[in-house]
Amino acid sequence: MSNTPETEAPRRRTFAIISHPDAGKTTLTEHLLLAGGSIRAAGQVRARGENRRTRSDWMKIERERGISVSSSVMTFEHDDKMFNLLDTPGHEDFSEDTYRTLTAADAAIMVLDAAKGIEPQTLKLFEVCRLRDIPIITFINKMDREAEDPLALLDEVAAKLQLDPSPLYWPAGSGNRFRGMVELASGQFYPFTRRESGAEYDQGHDGPASLNDAVTNGWLDAAESDELQETAELISAGFKPFDVESFLEGHMTPVIFGSALRHYGVNQLLAAIAAYAPAPKTIAATRGGTEAEIEPTEKEVTGFVFKVQANMDPNHRDRIAMLKLTSGKFTRGMKLKVQNTGKQISVNAPIMFFASDRELAENAFGGDVIGIPNHGVLRVGDSLSESGLVRFAGLPNFAPEILQRVRVKDPLKAKHLKKALESLAEEGVTQLFRPSIGADFIVGAVGQLQFEVMADRLANEYGLECQFEPSPYAEARWLGGEAAKIEDFAGKYRAQMGADIDEAPVFLGKSGWEINYVAERFPEVKFLRTKERA
Repeated sequence: MSNTPETEAPRRRTFAIISHPDAGKTTLTEHLLLAGGSIRAAGQVRARGENRRTRSDWMKIERERGISVSSSVMTFEHDDKMFNLLDTPGHEDFSEDTYRTLTAADAAIMVLDAAKGIEPQTLKLFEVCRLRDIPIITFINKMDREAEDPLALLDEVAAKLQLDPSPLYWPAGSGNRFRGMVELASGQFYPFTRRESGAEYDQGHDGPASLNDAVTNGWLDAAESDELQETAELISAGFKPFDVESFLEGHMTPVIFGSALRHYGVNQLLAAIAAYAPAPKTIAATRGGTEAEIEPTEKEVTGFVFKVQANMDPNHRDRIAMLKLTSGKFTRGMKLKVQNTGKQISVNAPIMFFASDRELAENAFGGDVIGIPNHGVLRVGDSLSESGLVRFAGLPNFAPEILQRVRVKDPLKAKHLKKALESLAEEGVTQLFRPSIGADFIVGAVGQLQFEVMADRLANEYGLECQFEPSPYAEARWLGGEAAKIEDFAGKYRAQMGADIDEAPVFLGKSGWEINYVAERFPEVKFLRTKERA
């Protein structure tokens, strides 16, 4: 069979994993790679030594703290499907990176801690998925620990998310009493065997059997089997049966229980992604200024940059733009044009990602994510195509909640600091503002942890010892409106004016009250909390 957009795009499954911190998202990522046959043993986020080498948390600070601070991409093939897995940071301080990554996802896996249910960050990320009409599969993790009542967890999903939960499986107990789960459609029982995390893939749990055989094999006693069968019948009658159409429209979420650390329920989750997650979608865009819809099967190669990552290979000071392909058959060496600048680039060394590991991509199709090495040519939000006429909606920048001054301890390295800050700002790690008066840089972030990550990366990747100090400004707003009105305003508030990395005018307010006061005095100038990138 020939490799064409018509045959290859339907095989793609591009999905993100979202959760509150510590729900087990990165562990699940590792075990999905294990189930897909891409690795022999999964790394553990909270393990020691070599066991800690997770594939998706590749930065030094991620390994040290056991958290994800940057989105990573992993591509693997399994069961005649090509999976592009986008692992996102769970911590709210990196929500902007997560938001941008979700623009590249066609589906999402929502990971819930069985003992905690829906936590605040999960709720925020779900709202982003809802804004983008991304269908969600729910994985209730850590069933091998003491958990909430499964029925209460499903009621919480229905009440807080306004989603119809449709359990595909039902668990038998939790914690030390966790015996496995029954598939509601078939009645097959999947036994849980408590095994060492990170064990080889072929040392798995026993295969499925009928409930009668589960008793014979000693996985359940007769009372547990009767109770599970009775509960399963009640659940099947009490919840709506799974409907693929309702799921794709964002009204229903299939629910799977398991333990990522013990590699239980992971195979079933991967099978559900393959069976139910959508292939690449048609995406709205403009072509030559006219509204258009880009079909993944059409001939022209198109895509957009949703992330830029520097120094994945510190030895080579590399800078990789992650491109979500939306249509066509991409081949190595192809020339693509950047819509907003008109620049043409030859993509001679495109990369398929395996977290920080990589290999050259000879070809790729709509739905795939490839990396394009470049030196400042590509930015987050750029649209690429063969014609250079296709433009996708830009990705938003959000006004930062914390502003700090940054200074390098060695004044001779001021120029190096400028380049490093600009590089990190282009990645979207933080935002950079240059005040009109004064030489200091103002760095904006959503949360304090971003500054700690930034200081760590400046030291390890750029050799710059920096200190962050309180800024005289509390909030930043981009200015919109007629150029003459903005210029008039800037003349009156020169001391509080600045520019961002794109040279767009920014007002640096000393408080939220001041911004509201100034906005009332200048109604013809817009004070914007968001700005479209590219």
